[in-house]
Amino acid sequence: MIYEFDGMTPVFGKDTYISETAAVIGSVRIGDCCYIGHGVILRGDYGSIEIGSGTAIEEGVVVHAPPGKLCRIGDRVTVGHGAIVHGSLIGNGSVIGMGAILSIYSEIGQSTVVAEGAVVKMRQVIPEEVVAGGNPAKILRKIAQRDREYWNMAKELYIDLASKYLRIGMNRVVGGETPSLDL
Repeated sequence: MIYEFDGMTPVFGKDTYISETAAVIGSVRIGDCCYIGHGVILRGDYGSIEIGSGTAIEEGVVVHAPPGKLCRIGDRVTVGHGAIVHGSLIGNGSVIGMGAILSIYSEIGQSTVVAEGAVVKMRQVIPEEVVAGGNPAKILRKIAQRDREYWNMAKELYIDLASKYLRIGMNRVVGGETPSLDL
């Protein structure tokens, strides 16, 4: 659902899919060709959220901007299932793993991978082109070519999925008989 709040209305670009079970509230700007998954919460109520083009915000992610500030998520970013983003910046081409936490005012450089379950502390800055993980997050290594290739392929999957959702939609199944599972 898309909600106006306190005079602020979300804006989104062409070919962007926003699940009807997502909550997009207030001062939120979403670019073109994005995927905003089921159960996502984008809270632009006392701060603003900006999401670049070609970005996937996967199921169950919560994004919230600091008071009076901007949470900027760049172009072609992947934010994995169940992540919490309360930071200031995620650079272009970065990946935030499933269940990761980016605390208030944290910054992630471009083309950086934050591993699943990692915790980026308040005001922590993770530089560009590294893999970081752990609690608190530490730099584990530099990005490798295989990382770039894999994540470019994964980003295209979500751009294609957004397009497919927009093209064919979903059909709600109501009542009726449950198909049997003859195993």
